[in-house]
Amino acid sequence: MSKKIIISIVSLFAILLAVSCQKDDYAFGDITAPSNLEVTFEIVGKTAEAPFGDGSGIVKFKATADNAISYKYVFSDGTSKNAPSGEFPDKRFTKTGINKYTATVIAYGKGGVATNTTVEVEVLSNFSDPEAVEFLTGGTSKKWYWSASEPGHLGVGQNDGDATKNYYANYYQAGPFEKAGSPASSCLYENVLTFSLDGEQLKFELDNGGATFFNAAFASVAGGSSPDDACLAYDVSGAKNVSLSPSESVVMANPDHLTQTRGTMLNFADGGFMGYYIGQSSYEILSITANRMVVRAVMGGNPALAWYHIFTTTPPNQNPDPITDYTNLVWSDEFNTDGAPDATKWGYDLGSSGFGNNEKQNYTTSASNVIVQGGNLIITAKKEASGGAEYSSARIKSDNKFKFTYGKVEVRAKLPTGGGTWPAIWMLGQNYATQEWPACGEIDIMEHVGNSQNLIHGTLHYPGRFGGSADSGSKTIPNVSTEFHVYKTIWTPGSIKIYADDVLIHSVTNTASLPFNKDFFLILNVAMGGNFGGNIDPAFTQSSMEIDYVRVYQ
Repeated sequence: MSKKIIISIVSLFAILLAVSCQKDDYAFGDITAPSNLEVTFEIVGKTAEAPFGDGSGIVKFKATADNAISYKYVFSDGTSKNAPSGEFPDKRFTKTGINKYTATVIAYGKGGVATNTTVEVEVLSNFSDPEAVEFLTGGTSKKWYWSASEPGHLGVGQNDGDATKNYYANYYQAGPFEKAGSPASSCLYENVLTFSLDGEQLKFELDNGGATFFNAAFASVAGGSSPDDACLAYDVSGAKNVSLSPSESVVMANPDHLTQTRGTMLNFADGGFMGYYIGQSSYEILSITANRMVVRAVMGGNPALAWYHIFTTTPPNQNPDPITDYTNLVWSDEFNTDGAPDATKWGYDLGSSGFGNNEKQNYTTSASNVIVQGGNLIITAKKEASGGAEYSSARIKSDNKFKFTYGKVEVRAKLPTGGGTWPAIWMLGQNYATQEWPACGEIDIMEHVGNSQNLIHGTLHYPGRFGGSADSGSKTIPNVSTEFHVYKTIWTPGSIKIYADDVLIHSVTNTASLPFNKDFFLILNVAMGGNFGGNIDPAFTQSSMEIDYVRVYQ
């Protein structure tokens, strides 16, 4: 090749390179750092009388700058937020009381160059839920797992104003261990969710075993793609700060929202999430106890859908050894303080409606019908005019004060006598307000009628088996009205067994199709007559059920 040709080629290459560089420069533009960055904020509810706001903790931020194409907020409470427009109108600070926070705002220009400034805000938050924090952490640290054996542990439903359907997974509910059947989804049950306290700060850490179960719509977050939900490698290491705030979901507008949601939101900083990736870091607590939690989250990018998760403190085991007993005491009343029943543990059913069984008593709060005395709870049925009925009595319940799923209940009691007396120690599904009986389920730990002295009944009511066709068993137990006996049930995901002392009265296999895989509460009462109590002895004047203690183990 001649020298002239080589020079020509080199010259041409230089020209092309120059043109290429000029085009790149033209597309990129001048690299200029944003300037004149200004941040303003408004504390919601601030007045002369309330200089730190209305207690919601909400602050509206707005940032502007020359040559800025995006903004990011970083707060001293450990949270951060990308705000492309510069506006962040609903930042909620949640530490209770009046607290100072800093907000660092970063304005980004072309090429990633940035300018930042910091402002200080002092704001009042009066929202707190210390009971939820105690349940989550046990006061220090607690591990939670998917309640994989429970129907509906993962589900999805509608998110709209339909108050009959917007608070539960009405579209889809996973069956027990449904996600264990495929390698594409089995990683879900390896999740370990740890909530802990660092001083007053609630913390969360997710151990996902190396893979996260992704909703298909968000597979790209993990650098993958899938037409279906799938387990994908995704780093979730590191503790996340968690703040609490009041719920503002559609459920809160429901007439029955007090029975459908706790109304507390869990807000996870730095993209934290509760095991199943749906593009969401805020979860509404629907219900929580020391061992079971139900949460709801609106799907990121698709506000028409809400996902539901159920967690438990027991690790999932698809083939567990049969549970024969529970030994950890989680709730009790020993009735050691004389007076009315403990109002933190018991409420009342009142009235003379017959309660669906044609009963003949009026339930009251009178000390002559219900009192704690001498170490016992005493419920007395009396022949007297009361509330339009010929008899008075009492029925107390732990409705919305204590509820639980699975465990052992022990009640030491001595029963009343007399034809027509109908004492009962039983449980009802906590969702009875929305799932009418028998759909809510009923577990009768002990029923006795004075017309069949010493015959103890253990019964379950549920769709297809209720009323006169209930799922029931009975045994003769001597001296039930002259001596104390322990009436108990051992309720597991696999069975419900009812005993008087150690004599098995009745046993039922528990399955996903039965309503015995959710929260129930306790009821104690003495009814008179009715469909089961039968004819009342005309000579009856009064008789009592005496209860030494009620204990729940898990």
